[in-house]
Amino acid sequence: MSRVAEILKVAQRRGREIGLPYEGALLPAEAFEVLSQTSSALLVDVRTQAEWDWVGFVPGSVHVEWQHYPTGGLRDDFLENLQTHVPEDALVLFMCRSGARSHAAAEAATRVGWNSCYNVLHGFEGDRDPQGHRGRLNGWRAAGLPWKQN
Repeated sequence: MSRVAEILKVAQRRGREIGLPYEGALLPAEAFEVLSQTSSALLVDVRTQAEWDWVGFVPGSVHVEWQHYPTGGLRDDFLENLQTHVPEDALVLFMCRSGARSHAAAEAATRVGWNSCYNVLHGFEGDRDPQGHRGRLNGWRAAGLPWKQN
């Protein structure tokens, strides 16, 4: 079994254990390894454009906003935009700030036909530390994975 297959199997088991309605849940380092070794895998960042511009983003990721900024209302065109940028047969890894919006996006995409949806746990910035700051405890940035800031 390849390393990617092992990672996905663990992610699928993790997903079943926590009752996810989509394929599975990956830790950031696992997601990076899958993306690095699988040409059909896409990282879909569902954060707002403001978050991309001000906080940072993962190079090579696909940006499809889940919510409007600054109101936070759900985007009616999310699935349409996803379909424009992401083939339904792709291995899709959804990411947001902390893993909540990406969970909802993975669930929505699975419901309408994407079969290989995974959530990146802890997202780009991760959970808040005792001082209320993100980006230090867990998440993509805290794991030291590649990212850029405008």
